[in-house]
Amino acid sequence: MKTIGKIGLAVITMGLLANLLLRGGADKDADIPQLIQDGALVVDTRTAGEFNGGHIEGAINIPYDRITNGIGQHTTDKAKEIVVYCHSGSRSGSAKAALLSAGYTNVVNGGSLSRMRSVLAK
Repeated sequence: MKTIGKIGLAVITMGLLANLLLRGGADKDADIPQLIQDGALVVDTRTAGEFNGGHIEGAINIPYDRITNGIGQHTTDKAKEIVVYCHSGSRSGSAKAALLSAGYTNVVNGGSLSRMRSVLAK
């Protein structure tokens, strides 16, 4: 029984790690300050409660699981630059994938809130 539990924990850990590495990581080559200066839409994909606890100035809140329905209230331009972020970069990775699937062509995963704050402070 203990071995099965350890195997299950290992599988879950590997799944979370794969999600982070393959989909949840930030787009490190993106010039986020320049994108924002040029008018990119900044979207915090965390919950409303997390957003209310602190966010990037000027960001709007659309939780990642509502991104494809909620984005249309802010832009219908599928070529609009959009920067998404969350707590760790995973939910924003999911939001980016959903937006790309919906036809948006210029979506950048800013990663975590702390990374965004660091990048924008430079």
